[in-house]
Amino acid sequence: MIITLLFQQPVLFFAWVAAIIIAITIHEFSHAACAYALGDPTAKYQGRLTLNPLSHLDPWGTLLLLFVGIGWGKPVPFNPYNLKNQRYGSALVALAGPGSNLGLVVIFSLILRFIYPLTGLGTENALYTFLSLLVLLNAMLMIFNLIPIPPLDGSKLLMAILPPSLDNVKIFLQRYGFFILILLIFLGRGLLMGLFGLVIYVIQAVFGIQLPFF
Repeated sequence: MIITLLFQQPVLFFAWVAAIIIAITIHEFSHAACAYALGDPTAKYQGRLTLNPLSHLDPWGTLLLLFVGIGWGKPVPFNPYNLKNQRYGSALVALAGPGSNLGLVVIFSLILRFIYPLTGLGTENALYTFLSLLVLLNAMLMIFNLIPIPPLDGSKLLMAILPPSLDNVKIFLQRYGFFILILLIFLGRGLLMGLFGLVIYVIQAVFGIQLPFF
């Protein structure tokens, strides 16, 4: 649990908190920006088209992240009927969040690979740890949100590509998706961690970096 670091390794705890704030803020802002770009001003009118973390952090979701390791930000509201692309608009808005996390993974991995070495600091430095946490946390958010189960972002893509003949599947997932997700979190934790570990392995191999904790 992240909260235990507050008393054991306070510097690492605050590095985690800062990384969480950055990742969630960019993720939710990207949803709002994409919806606005596609013609829906709902998020803008509700003050979500901003990089102010206070507009995007959900108190309960943040606390659960610190105490349990699973949490969320405030869902970004949007009206799908305002979107220019009625077929895939909702999916594009949903994928903007994980897409932003992927972008941050690439950016901070490149910084670790090419810019950080110029500082002459070692890998035990607090800055290296913080940058690594940004890579790890953004990768984690990306993977988790791409799971095609409501209410996660990946479900919007699934709903957009499923043919009308599978409308019963859509209805089932919309009705029971939350409960399926809870079961996956508690019963399929090993599977999720295995998938996360595989993605981190790929990131390290592609960018030639070594991330702490792995």
